[in-house]
Order: sequence, then structure tokens, then C-alpha cells
Amino acid sequence: MNKPLLRAVSSTPEPIAEPDEAKGLGASLRAMRTSKGCSLSDVSARLKYSVRQLDALENEQWDRLPNGVLLRGLVKNYGRFLETDVDALLAMLDTQVGTQSAASVSVPVPAASLSGADLPLHPEGGSRSWGWLLVIVVLLVVAGVYAIDRGWVPDSWLIFDWLKALKQ
Repeated sequence: MNKPLLRAVSSTPEPIAEPDEAKGLGASLRAMRTSKGCSLSDVSARLKYSVRQLDALENEQWDRLPNGVLLRGLVKNYGRFLETDVDALLAMLDTQVGTQSAASVSVPVPAASLSGADLPLHPEGGSRSWGWLLVIVVLLVVAGVYAIDRGWVPDSWLIFDWLKALKQ
């Protein structure tokens, strides 16, 4: 006689799975997020990425996400939040999207700026230091006039007649 086989069911919870390359990056991130009991809005509030970006990442909609370093940063931050192997996530990203190194990104530069003729002699931020200097000088003058008016400055310091007239 054939006896039915009984399977033993374990009551211990299964450990959180590390990223599985067969499922893909988005499915792995979603599985790890749900196993932690977090919603997309929880992750969005913590990581400061929009829910739309996180949803696009979990659904592997690469055309709705930034390219290159920005995408790698998103995946790296998400992996850190989920407390998983970030290097494995980045390897999965590279296999799905492809690698785009910083050397392959080119920024067009106008030919005129390469000659150096259009470069200013002083950086643009230089005018700000003069502004702060002017504000400091005006504050010192106002403080000096106030100190003379209140009688805090001795007469021996007032070498000009018009300064002595301020004290009266």
C-alpha cells in the first residue's frame, strides 16, 4: 500500500534574501523593501527621492530614470537603506543597464573658451567680497558715531574738530 507523503512545515521565518540576479534589480529591491515592511512613501521620505523615481526603479523603467552616476547613486542609497550588499546591486545594475563610465560622458565646450581669450581676469565671486567689505565698513562707522554720541570715546581720541562736534 502506498502511504501519502507528509511534508513538515517549518514555523521559522525565512531569512531576507540577498539580491537575486534571476529576478532583476527592480524585483529584488521591491522584495527586500516589502520584507522590511516599508512602503514606497516611507523610502521616499527617508532617501529624499520621489515615489515616481523609486517606482520606476522597482519596475525597471530605465527611460524614466536619470543615467550614469545619478542612477548609480540612487541604487547605492536604496541598497544602503535596505542594508544589503550595495556592490551586488551595482553589478546587477551594470548587467541590466550597462556601464557608463565618467570618461564616456562628453560635455561640449565652445571653441572660443578653449583659447582663453574670453576668460575673465577675476572670478565672478570677487565682487561679493567687496560687498561684504562695504557692509563691514558701514557698520563700523555707525558703531563709531554711536559710541561718540554716547560719550564712550575719550576726548583725547577725537583729533578732528568735526568729531568733537559729534560728541556735543
